[in-house]
Formats: sequence, structure tokens, C-alpha cells
Amino acid sequence: MPTRDWNANSYDGVSAPQQEWGAAVVARLQLRGDETVLDAGAGTGRVSEMVLERLPHGQLVAVDGSPSMVALARERLPGERASVICSDLLALELPEPVDAVISTATFHWILDHDALFERMRAVLRDGGQFIAQCGGEGNIARVREIGREIVGRAPFAEHLEGIGEFWNYAGVEATRERLERAGFEVSACWLQPAPTTPPRPREFLETVIFAPYLERLGPALRERFLDATLAALGDDLVLDYVRLNWDARAR
Repeated sequence: MPTRDWNANSYDGVSAPQQEWGAAVVARLQLRGDETVLDAGAGTGRVSEMVLERLPHGQLVAVDGSPSMVALARERLPGERASVICSDLLALELPEPVDAVISTATFHWILDHDALFERMRAVLRDGGQFIAQCGGEGNIARVREIGREIVGRAPFAEHLEGIGEFWNYAGVEATRERLERAGFEVSACWLQPAPTTPPRPREFLETVIFAPYLERLGPALRERFLDATLAALGDDLVLDYVRLNWDARAR
């Protein structure tokens, strides 16, 4: 999907699940501590902070396509050791290749994974690590089905007709093949169920999942859409997250 802005303040407050998943991805990086690491889809910089803790003598390049996310990340990250760039990842260019690329909870928002992986290879040095996690095959399947059903109802349908798909929840084999075509050697690629009860469920659904729908509705219809979604999900709200992970190196 095209790069869009986010409600960064809201995301910063409700993204505890994404931060938890991000910490596990950061732990998979093999670092001496003096490298330059790209955080591709850095959001408000919370996971970027975790990377910087492992780079006492290194540098971080944090990239996100949302101006409001970038503004918060610039406030959070130390300017002497972190460069924060607002850019579409598919158009990203860096003056020097980085030693590693990490990404968490971002790549499922990019529909063209072939172009994405080619771009990540282009900014990564030979032998560099590419460690990532994003939504994978089956991710929030129940939530998406509920959303599709509500989109088809009046009065939402007239505003959301032909809206299309916003997410690319890829499987393991297709992802491995795409990575290899882009010039990576893949040591591991796997799906991981991650059922999640979100903090502040209404705000979480509004900011993290259904924002592309809600942006096309007026304030009153947004509230009605969220009311209908929460009613369909029920009281014991557990979102059926599935994470796609991979560890790879640039050939």
C-alpha cells in the first residue's frame, strides 16, 4: 500500500505487543557492538532503542514512511548515534551499505515483497544480516473476516467499496523463495502463532489494525465501525496474531 501517516502518539501507547515481538527479533542479531544497523520501519523508535543498547560503539539508521512516527523517533533516539529518515522503504537509498537490517511488524504493510527484498539487499553489505518479523500467513484471520463483513454493510459499504487489500501476510515457502531471488541465503524462516490480548482494545483496533478503513469514514461512522467490530469479537478479546520470521544473510 502507499506510504501513509499514522497516529504516532496512539501507536506509541498501545504497541506493547509489537515491542515484545521486537525484543525477540533484536535478540537474534549477532553483533559486536560497533556496526551500523538499519531499522526498516522503525515506527516511534521503541525497538530502535533496543538495537542501540546493543551498539555501544555503533550507529543506527531508523527509517519510517510516516512523518508523525519519524517525529517521535527523533525525539526518542540520540542524534549523535542515530539517523532518523522519513522514506518509503521501496525508495530507500543510503550513502553507505549497512552491516545489518532489522525489521519488526512492518513488512506486511508492503504488498510487493520482491521489490522490498531487492531494496533491502541493495542497502546491505555482502555478508550482512537480514533479521525480520512481520505478520504472516493466517495473521488476524478472524479479525479481518469480521472487518470484511462490516465493510459490506450499510452505511459503510458506500464509503469503502473497492477498498481492496492492505496487508501482505505471506507464507514461509514464498518468502524463502523471494529472499533467495533477491540475493539472500536464508538460514531460517518460520511462522509463529502469537495470540494477543491488546491493551486498550478499542484504540488498538482503531490505530493498529483498521486505520486504513477508518480514514475513509467520518467521525460518527468510525465509532459505529468500531462498535460493530468489538461486538462481533466478543468480551474475551484475543487477536489471532501469526508472525512470520526469518534470519538471512546477503550473498
